[in-house]
Amino acid sequence: RINDTVKMDFQMILRNALDCRAGDFDVEFRYNICNWEAGSASGDRNSNGICDPGETTCTPAQAGFDAGNSVDFVEIPGSRTAAIRDVCTTSNVSMPGIWQFSVRGGMVDCPGTGASCETGMVGACGLGVTQCVGRETVCTPIGTSSAERCDGIDNDCNGMTDEGDLCTAPAMCIRGACVPPCFEGGCGTGEECNADGICVETACLDVTCMEGERCRGGTCVGVCEGISCPVGRQCVAGQCIDLCDVLTCEMGEVCVEGACVPQCPCRACGADEICGADGSCTPVGCDIVVCDPGFYCEAGMCRDACEGAVCPEGQICTAGECVDGAPPMPDAGTVDRDAGPPPMGTDGGSVAGDDAGSTAEMDAGPRRPGSSSPGCACRAGGGAPAGGLPLLLGPFLALVFWRRRR
Repeated sequence: RINDTVKMDFQMILRNALDCRAGDFDVEFRYNICNWEAGSASGDRNSNGICDPGETTCTPAQAGFDAGNSVDFVEIPGSRTAAIRDVCTTSNVSMPGIWQFSVRGGMVDCPGTGASCETGMVGACGLGVTQCVGRETVCTPIGTSSAERCDGIDNDCNGMTDEGDLCTAPAMCIRGACVPPCFEGGCGTGEECNADGICVETACLDVTCMEGERCRGGTCVGVCEGISCPVGRQCVAGQCIDLCDVLTCEMGEVCVEGACVPQCPCRACGADEICGADGSCTPVGCDIVVCDPGFYCEAGMCRDACEGAVCPEGQICTAGECVDGAPPMPDAGTVDRDAGPPPMGTDGGSVAGDDAGSTAEMDAGPRRPGSSSPGCACRAGGGAPAGGLPLLLGPFLALVFWRRRR
C-alpha cells in the first residue's frame, strides 16, 4: 500500500482523426502528477512508490495501450524502468507531460513529423525534416551538397562558408553577397566604404551575422529572405528544391508543397479545386491537362513556373528550376548600381541579393501554388511501414494500462 501523498495523476484521451477512414484515431496521454513508479502489487515492499535497492522483485510501472490481443502494444518510453517517473516532464511532441500517438489504417504512426531537425552533418547538408519510419521519428536530410555560392551558406558541406573566388572581379564575397570595392572612395546610395575598402550597407557596418544569415537593412535575415522559388519548389538553406522528392508520405497521405497531408476526400479541397485520382486537390479544368516540364496548370491553362520567381543569388530560373548562371546584362557592359533593377522576364526569373538587380518586393505578386508535386513518393495502399506493429485497433479496443497499486 502507498500512502495518499504519493500520487499519480493523468488522463487518456481518444480522439477521432477527423478523416474519412474508419478506425483512424489519436491517443493522447496527459500526465499531471508523477510521484511513484511502483506499487505493492509490483513488488514495492517499502510502500514508498519506489523500487529501492534490494527489492529484487520490484518492477516499475508500464504505461501505454494495446490491441487487446496480449501481443500488439505500444508503451511510453521509460516503461518498466525508474525513468517512468519522468513522463510528467518528457514528451514525444515537445510538450512536457503530453504523449501523443496516431493510429492510421491499423498501424501506429508517430507524431511530430515535418519539423526542422539537424542531421549531424555540416553546412547545407545539416538541414533535415522529421519523418515517421515505422514508429520511429527520424531526421531525413533535405539540404544537399552543391557548388559553393556567395550566399552565407556552406553549400558544398566542407565546413567552410563562401570560400574561393565566387564573384566576378573586382567584386568580393562579403557577408553572403558579392559587393564591389570602393571606387575612388565612393559607394552607392545607402552604402559606405569600410576599412577593407568594400562598399557595404551603412546600416550593416557594425552588424555581424551568424552562419546562414546575411545583413540587410541593419538586420540579420535568413538566407531564404528575398527568395521566391518557382511554383512547386521550396527554399531550404538558400536553395530552391522540391521537398516532395525527399519526403516519403505515409499511407493515405500525399505530398503537397513539401508537406505530407491527408489525401482528399479525407482532406477538403478548395472551392475551385477537385479531388484527383491520386488523392491530391487539382485546380478545376486541370484534371485533363498535361503541361510540359517547367509549367504548371492553373484554371485549365499551362503557366510558366518561373513566372515571378526570384532565384538565389547567382542563379536564374529555367524550366521551372533555379540553376546556376548569371542574369544577362542589358548591354553586356557594366551595371549601373543606381540605375534601378533590370527588366524582368528576359530570363524567366530574377536573382535575389543586394547586388542581384532585384529583390523579393519585385515579385509579380501572389500566385496560386501548384498541385501536388509528381515527385512525391507515397507508399502504396495496404503496405505497412517498416518496423510497424500491426495493431488491429478499433475505437473500442484501445485501452490504457498502468500497473495498479494496492
